[in-house]
Parts: sequence; C-alpha cells; structure tokens
Amino acid sequence: MIFSRAAATNPETQDLNTGKIREWKSIITLIVFVLTNINVLFPFHIPIYIPRILWAGVLNLLSVLRIIEPPQHPTRTRNGAAGPFVRFGFPMNFVTAPLVADLFLLAITAIGRKEVHDGTIGANGIVPYDIMLFFLSLAYIAISVDASGLIRWLAFKVLQRGGKVGHRLFFYLYAFFFTLTTFIGNDPIILSGTAFLSYMTRVSSNIKHPRAWIYTQFAVANIASAILVSSNPTNLVLAGAFKISFIKYTANVIVPVLVTGIVLFPFLLYIIFHDESLIPSSIKMEDLPPELKNKKPVNPNIPYAKGELDERERDKDPNNDEDQEKKLSLEEVLNPFLDKKGAFFGAAVMAATLITVLVLNATSSSKGHEYPVYWVTLPAAFIMFIFDLTMGWLEREETRKIAHEGRHRAETAQAERAEVRRKSLAQINPDGIELSSSQNTTETPNEKPIPSTSSRQPEQKINGVSSNDVASGQNTKSHARTTLTSLIKATYTWAQETFPTTMTVFNHLPFALIPFAFCMFVLVQALVTKGWVPVFAHGWDHWVEKTGTVGAVGGMGFVSVILCNFAGTNIGTTILLSRVIQAWQAIHFRDGTQISDRTFWGTVYAMAIGVNFGAFSLAFSASLAGMLWRDILGRKHIRVGGLEFARVNLPIIAITMVVGLTVLIGQIYVVRGTGPYYLGP
Repeated sequence: MIFSRAAATNPETQDLNTGKIREWKSIITLIVFVLTNINVLFPFHIPIYIPRILWAGVLNLLSVLRIIEPPQHPTRTRNGAAGPFVRFGFPMNFVTAPLVADLFLLAITAIGRKEVHDGTIGANGIVPYDIMLFFLSLAYIAISVDASGLIRWLAFKVLQRGGKVGHRLFFYLYAFFFTLTTFIGNDPIILSGTAFLSYMTRVSSNIKHPRAWIYTQFAVANIASAILVSSNPTNLVLAGAFKISFIKYTANVIVPVLVTGIVLFPFLLYIIFHDESLIPSSIKMEDLPPELKNKKPVNPNIPYAKGELDERERDKDPNNDEDQEKKLSLEEVLNPFLDKKGAFFGAAVMAATLITVLVLNATSSSKGHEYPVYWVTLPAAFIMFIFDLTMGWLEREETRKIAHEGRHRAETAQAERAEVRRKSLAQINPDGIELSSSQNTTETPNEKPIPSTSSRQPEQKINGVSSNDVASGQNTKSHARTTLTSLIKATYTWAQETFPTTMTVFNHLPFALIPFAFCMFVLVQALVTKGWVPVFAHGWDHWVEKTGTVGAVGGMGFVSVILCNFAGTNIGTTILLSRVIQAWQAIHFRDGTQISDRTFWGTVYAMAIGVNFGAFSLAFSASLAGMLWRDILGRKHIRVGGLEFARVNLPIIAITMVVGLTVLIGQIYVVRGTGPYYLGP
C-alpha cells in the first residue's frame, strides 16, 4: 500500500486475453488453485515412510555430532517387533498447500519470474511486501498492548460495571469488544477476549454453555475490523488495489458497519441466543476466595507463573481437581494482571502510530508523494520492541524467581499425579503382569522396547521425580548432556523468563500469514496471466449489466462471503476479487465504455464488507482469525465443531450482510451519481 495515487492500476497494462484458458498450463493452473483452496478448507497429512535403518542412522549421526540427545527408541508393533519403516505425516494445510502449489506450477513452467515478482514485489497497486510489513509491525504493537493485560483488565472493569444482570452485561461486553476492535484490530481481541469469556462462563453457575458469548465476540471482532484499514490485512489489500486513502475508506464503510452492529445486537439477544441457559437474566457469578482477594496478580506471560495452572493447560487430566481449576479461572477473571507501564506506553505508541498513518496518508495522497506505510509502523514497532526488552531486563530478577518457583510447583504436582496413576495401575494389576503387545501399538521412530513394570527397579525419588519416570524417558538434568537442541531449549527458556512480554508477543504474531499470503498472491497472479481472471471479469460484467447497481452490491457481497470459505480465507478472496475488479475496469477502458461511479464504488465497498463479515460464516478457514479462535477455545477445553460453527453463524451472517449491504446501497444512492467513476474513491 502506497500513500499515493501514483500506485493506481493502469488499465492499459492489463492482459485481457481469454484465449489462454484453452492451453493445458492454464487448465492445470486453475485445477491447482481449486485444489489448494479445498486443501486449506480440509487440511490433512501425507504419510511418508522412511526405512528404519536409515532413520536410525540419521538419528545416531545427529547424536554423534551432539545436535540431539542419544536417541531412545522404545517402539513396538502389533507382533512385538520393530517394523521396517518409520511413518511420518507431512502436513498439508494453509501454510504448506499454497507453497507446494506454487512450487509445482514452477516445476511445470506454468508460472515463472513474472508471476513470482508480481506476487511478492507487487503489481497494479497491490504491494504484498508493504502490506505484510505494515500488518506485522502494527500487530506487534497491538499484541504487546494485549500482553500488558490491558484488554483483560478493561474487560474485568466492564464485568464489574455490568454486574450480575445478564442482558446488561451482554450489552456492555458487546459494545466493549466492538469499540476496542475498531482501533487495535481483531487478532488481539480474539487472543485476549476469547480467553476471558471462556473463564467468565466457566465460573458462572447458571451459564450452561458459552456459545452465546464466544460466537458474539467472534462476530463483533470481525464486523468492527471493517472500519479502519489498519484493523485487517484484507482492508490493506483492497485499499492498495484501488488507491483508496485510509480516511476515505473509513468514511465509506463506517455507516453500514455501525448500523449493522446496532441492528445485530437485539437479534442476538432476543432471537438467536434467547435462552436462559445461554444468557441468564441474572448471572450467578462466584466470588474470589478470601485468600485470593488481596493476592498480587502474577504476570501470566512468565513461564509457570501460575504453576499448577500451566501444567493443567498443557495436559488436561481427568483426575484434576475441578474446584481448584474453577478457583484458578476465578482468579483470571476477577484478579487480572495489569502491567501499567507497558499498557500506558503501548496504548500511546498505538495511538500515535495510527494518527500518524492517517495524517500522512491523507496529505501524501493530495500532494502526490509516495510513502510506504511501513515507514511509519516499522519504527513504531521497533520502539515498542526496545521498550519491552528494556522492561524485561530491568525486572529480570523478579520474573526469573517467579518462573523457577512456578516450575518447581508444577514438577512437584506432576510427580504427585504420576504417583497416583502408578498406585492406581498397581491396584488394577497387582501382580505386575506385563500387558500384551497388542495393547501398545503406537509406532514412533524409536527402537528399544519400554521395560514392563515388573522389570523395573524399586522406585526412588530423584529431585521430586520418580525413577520410573526417568526410566520411561523423563531424564533428569543430571543424566542429560549438552547438545545443540538442549542449548536452544535452554536459551529459549532463558529468554521467556528474562523477557516474558517480548517472547509472548513473538509467539502470538501471525508469522504463518507471511508464506500463506505471498503464495496466494502468486497463485492469483497465475490466474491473471493464464487468462482466468479476465474470464471471471467478463462474467461479472454480464451480471452487472443485467442487475444494475443493486445487483452489483448484492452480488459482490454474496460472492465475497462464499469465497472466504472456499478461496483461501478472506485474504485469498480479497486478492482474487481485487484482480477481477481491476480486470473489469480494464475491459471497459478497452471498449471505451464507462462504469458508473455508483456501481463501481458500490462493488468495491460491498467486497470490503463481505471479506470482513465473511470471517464468521461457514468454515473456520474463512479467516486466519477463525482458526486462531478455534485453537484458543480448544486450549481452554471448549470444543467447537465445524457443523456447529456453520449452524450458529448462518443466521448471524445472513442478518449482518442484509443489513450492511442495504445501508450501503442507500448510502451510495445518496452520495454517488450515475456519471462515470474516476480514479479516486
């Protein structure tokens, strides 16, 4: 995205040759594109079998080079012997599938230097590297603000204000998430807000299911993300493709989005989630135990800060104490941690960055100067990064102490649970008879059989861990030797304990977006050069000729929502549809005809609404935010199935799209005319 109209698309440079689609390379390109998007929707693993002797040799070589520990190979097959092959699963998902597709097309020369260049460096106003740098640098600031605990602390204040009146609290949280998402984007809200709601609903005795709260928050986060260009990478792609200044973009979408947010609330409260078990009239919230009320909150970014809680989050044990877990959830909700220095500084940096971007974007557009937006956000993110490092170093003694004490508590609790399980097994199998090999068929790249319980030496405690645990592979530090992997692990642990905020931010940054977005840019560019995008543009032109402005707005809104689920998330959809609209422009330029101002900008802003709202539609993979939301809920032990996701979201997306597009149609009929559009929004 460039701050100038000089980045406008040039219709004369568009290749509109549709005859290429008959070539075999073009046909394969389309097939690969479709299969890639299906793969993103339905990820899977490709089994790869490696000869065991070769795998063992590689492991032994790595061990000799002191890269890894000496390999422990406890493996059994159904007949009790090690198999000749080791099975691995190569993941085919939203990261690897587009990359494999691009490599395949390069291998068969279906694409070449031009597609790779235009898909990474940029073409026709879409500058991928600028978009990625802008988004990631701004994301660092936003996630750093979240890591300070500000969002959870504000949510706690909203919870206090809402009290125990269910409908009032639902409204307050609705407005809170909507407002905050507008300014800092949807990812930080989903990161922190989803966890907060999972804890809140868990400690309420009469909220039987968190469905109403978590689905509402997810929908609101994606609705509000449509208002500012900086709130969602899809908005950056669209603004760059059609050289829309940030302020004018917001001016054109804010009314439809705000009206949608206002109209949606009563539908959610009184129709879709009208159930006392979901949103009770009076919420029965438990209170903090006396010993926790005055306890100083602990920074959750520090490893093992909660000790036992961290261990529970990693490994859900059916023997865990539910009362203890509820107490820990209460502490998360009612006694949240807030790093006041980090929150204040981060909020100030975020506000200054957004204001600077908006001002420079507006002034440079009018003066014709070119300024990449990351020139503003990258230095701001670096300042935030230095601040996080400095504060971490200054507070390192305290954070390391908390981490060490928490780890000791977690290891002690783990050893106690292991002892309980051992005693339970001893009662079930008092004679120590080894289970048959058919009961242990897991194939892993190991070779030495695990000794049975009866063959073990009498149990001894070593640093709080039983010798049986050591024998099963849980070696103590005294038995380990220094290797490259152990050094990396130790360095990573040291960094987590010394710079907890910085490491938390890096762990939450959407780095997977980088290969995904670049590969999707290249794939769409392949459709452009192979004639498919011009074909789609001709089809769109015929639709608009028959249905007019209303059909253009409604059609683009419908297509964008549907394609979010089937065209590589809402980012892939935005890339593809932006190219289609650019080709549509070029067709009319070539033919000497004009698109009306009302129809053209109605189409563009209908796509803006559709690709944001489409995130909460039919599939988790409609957006990266959806996959993040599902993963967070899974870690909090809230399972959301694909069919449930589609069933709950279907009425929500139907209401929001109808309202948003209706208001948009009314708006463009008031503010835009029937004359030809110009190269500016």
